[in-house]
Amino acid sequence: MTKLNFADLGLSPEILKAVADLGFEEASPIQSAAIPVLLEGHDVVGQSQTGSGKTAAFAIPAIELCVASDRSVQVLIMCPTRELATQVADEVHKLSAHKRGMHAVPIYGGASYERQFFELKKGVQIVIGTPGRIMDHMDRGTLQLGSVKMVVLDEADRMLDMGFREDIEKILSATPNERQTVFFSATVSKQIRDLIERHSNEPKSVKIEQKQLTVPAIEQWYYEVQQRMKFETLLRLIDFHGYKLGIIFCNTQRMVDELADDLIAQGFSADRLHGGIAQAQRTRVMNKFKKAEFEFLVATDVAARGIDVDELELVVNYDLPYDSEDYVHRIGRTGRAGRKGMAITFVSGRDIYKLQHIERYTRTKILRGKIPTAGEVEERRAEAMVQKVREVLNRGNLSMALTDRLLSEGYNSTDIAAALFELLAGPEAAPEKEIDEPRKKSAPSREEHLQDSSPNLRPASRGMQWVRVGAGRETRISPRDIISLLEDSLGLPVRSVGIIDILSGQSFAQVPQQFLDVLRDAPRLVETNAGDIQISLAPVEDSKKDYQAGPKKKFSKKSKGPK
Repeated sequence: MTKLNFADLGLSPEILKAVADLGFEEASPIQSAAIPVLLEGHDVVGQSQTGSGKTAAFAIPAIELCVASDRSVQVLIMCPTRELATQVADEVHKLSAHKRGMHAVPIYGGASYERQFFELKKGVQIVIGTPGRIMDHMDRGTLQLGSVKMVVLDEADRMLDMGFREDIEKILSATPNERQTVFFSATVSKQIRDLIERHSNEPKSVKIEQKQLTVPAIEQWYYEVQQRMKFETLLRLIDFHGYKLGIIFCNTQRMVDELADDLIAQGFSADRLHGGIAQAQRTRVMNKFKKAEFEFLVATDVAARGIDVDELELVVNYDLPYDSEDYVHRIGRTGRAGRKGMAITFVSGRDIYKLQHIERYTRTKILRGKIPTAGEVEERRAEAMVQKVREVLNRGNLSMALTDRLLSEGYNSTDIAAALFELLAGPEAAPEKEIDEPRKKSAPSREEHLQDSSPNLRPASRGMQWVRVGAGRETRISPRDIISLLEDSLGLPVRSVGIIDILSGQSFAQVPQQFLDVLRDAPRLVETNAGDIQISLAPVEDSKKDYQAGPKKKFSKKSKGPK
């Protein structure tokens, strides 16, 4: 199935702006097939798997159909569960954000009647709900369906399996006969066919055929990880495996920009590709990546087409793609010309079902991975370092001049070797929290606090100097938060912040020296919702100071200027 750009689907400027806000560039196969047919006013029977983008496939035409000045219910969307109803409502809200006067409300069992009464009485154009609660409101007279123009049955097979057949029949009978009726279902059983025949008018069939696909002989792993922990997991895996060249795929432009900025803030060389970047710039980035001039490319599917890099070690599905073909195209970029390659996929929540679908249609087993601990990462680094030293020793022909000089000064060979290993390893930050099983953290001990308060900062890069930010992991501050905080409070140019180290109660960042005059005399306080955050100079020689840990509130910047 050919995928189209949203701009080619004949959508209103308001919808196109909402889609752009969400960062989507290209419609999924089900969206490309269903949206034009629905916009023409036809009834539709759609077959597509969970995670294919089917919600937007019916939500966009539904929003386009509604007249914002009319506060009666014009679209009714039925879902089998409250969880799906809230998900659909959330997507409808995002897609209708720029259509003035549009209102949608989810109604389902287990939620407050009063809130639903209030919303329905105020007037809404789109109602998303479970059959039982919809029937309840109809019986109470709080939901009128006489003006409905479209009815959508989402996951119709599940609703029938759950025994909602009678409720669905009554609800459909209460809507106008000339309405548009839309069925979406993974399967079309005899029960559903009967329902379609009774309540739809010459429906068009929209079915996304999933052909079986074969994938290259690539090592494939998936990691179950919550959305908020994806970045830490990515860093842990890169450090553990020592990857130097990889592509990281995201589904939206916004996510590409955020992830690329976060990687750069952590000291990686990274760049980005998505449809929002000018073609000339995209070409420059692609050429640089093909020459391995930076380590990690963060990209959307659209922008990354045509990139062939023989030495590519890693492909990461930071966001799971919408369909199996995109998965195969993504991971097929590594493991070329007989070389070893690895594909890593992050999944959370309902993504696991999408992954199982990909496994079935690619006829491959994607192995579940265990996130390495911080100790395992350090052990792997140490082993890699020792191996490098072995290779140098085995090569022979070593210059002994500097070693002899240190030996003549009274140092023994063991101490010299240990010192060189320490220089080679570089200073390490305090131990990271474990990702695998997030747990409530107890108050740090005095020893832990001293370790966090006394970082062994590496020498700053040429022209840069370390500054201390009085907030760390305990406040859930991110590299993007730190960059924004420093740029706003110190008047820094965009993207001028260098390496960032985030510890438990504080963070450190490298900043160009010419912008630090404001901190020479005294630290600067920045007011945020988490309390005042102190920004101060942190010379390496003074890094043993026992700084006080930051406030233990969730970080949220309140104002840009200093207090």
